[in-house]
Amino acid sequence: MNRWKRRFETTLVAVAASWMLLVSSGAVARQSFHTLVNFGGDDGANPPAPLIQASDGNLYGTTYAGGANSGGTVFRLAPAGALTTLYSFCALASCVDGQGPNGSLVLATDGNFYGTTLVGGIADAGTVFKITSQGSLSTLYSFCTESRCTDGKRPFAGLIEGSDGNLYGTTVFGGTDNQGTVFRITPAGSLTTLHSFRGSDGAEPYAGVIQATDGNLYGTTYNGGAAQGGTVFKVTLTGMLTTLHNFCSQANCADGAQPYSAVLATTSRRIYGTTEHNGAHNSGAVFTITPAGMLTTVYNFCAQPACADGGYPHAALIEGTDGNLYGTTDRGGASGYGTIFKLSGSSLITLGSFQGANGTEPDGLVQAVNGLLYGTTLEGGINSLCPYNNGCGIIFSLSLAPP
Repeated sequence: MNRWKRRFETTLVAVAASWMLLVSSGAVARQSFHTLVNFGGDDGANPPAPLIQASDGNLYGTTYAGGANSGGTVFRLAPAGALTTLYSFCALASCVDGQGPNGSLVLATDGNFYGTTLVGGIADAGTVFKITSQGSLSTLYSFCTESRCTDGKRPFAGLIEGSDGNLYGTTVFGGTDNQGTVFRITPAGSLTTLHSFRGSDGAEPYAGVIQATDGNLYGTTYNGGAAQGGTVFKVTLTGMLTTLHNFCSQANCADGAQPYSAVLATTSRRIYGTTEHNGAHNSGAVFTITPAGMLTTVYNFCAQPACADGGYPHAALIEGTDGNLYGTTDRGGASGYGTIFKLSGSSLITLGSFQGANGTEPDGLVQAVNGLLYGTTLEGGINSLCPYNNGCGIIFSLSLAPP
């Protein structure tokens, strides 16, 4: 069962003392890891996506569940750890304001935050919303308001702001063939479907898109494509789509399969991404791809005994100020609950392993202006008030400097 199914069904129905750093020499040393928030339900539960840092220095994010109405929240976090709930979804009858925000927020040039909810809205198919830093929320669009959901259904990921000032995103389902869409929406709420996936060109884009320096949008689909292993695609702002790579096109799916997260365009203009499955050890891989579609596998997870290096990456990579790539894995590591890693070229160093009390299923990272990495875990933590058996998740910080 994938993470989306678990989250969707959930909607429908203190610092860990043993955090360890695994350095390349094999030695073990204590790492500077801090649990900032243990969610307890009332203040939100199950943060599903990376945080963003705004110009005010604070971090902003979402929880998929919990809050005053059990429909998820938008929150603000001071870098030192003080949490403020800005909005609790399902504040309106029938959750027409949205429910279950599952992606990151984006801070647009107009000073407002924009995001999506996976469900809720007029047709219970998800929404696009705008929210101020003080918590005033407006629903810009409710999906599936067109016949047969040709406008899309279930926006799983967050949005980006394009160079034209509009917002761009994806839906997992809906569109002309119910295989998902890429869409553009204006800050005023006017939506245009740029592309409807057909299956042969990809299906179920769980990840959002990025805009590269060439002006085009790049993204992934989890399924579909010529080999049914998902795709990497490029789409112009006018909606012309090109499939750059069909995963599982190599023998035994050595190129990986089912990319779950967004790609990353680095300062060197290279595009990186991850696949959740397959690769040399059937536990996912890191790849780089050119705009022309030449794909190279950079790292295969579970290359170390007992998957000590992690496996099944779900979240997008980030580029650190040191030029290295950083990311998380959903499984593997010392306790099997996921890892944080650094990738320098093709050399991977596991920075730490989650162990349950300090979170499970990490959801991605952001590097703040203070140099620290901040992240969230979907589950785990030690808050005794949490109503869920697997924990309500945490927010953590991690120093990259030696302790």
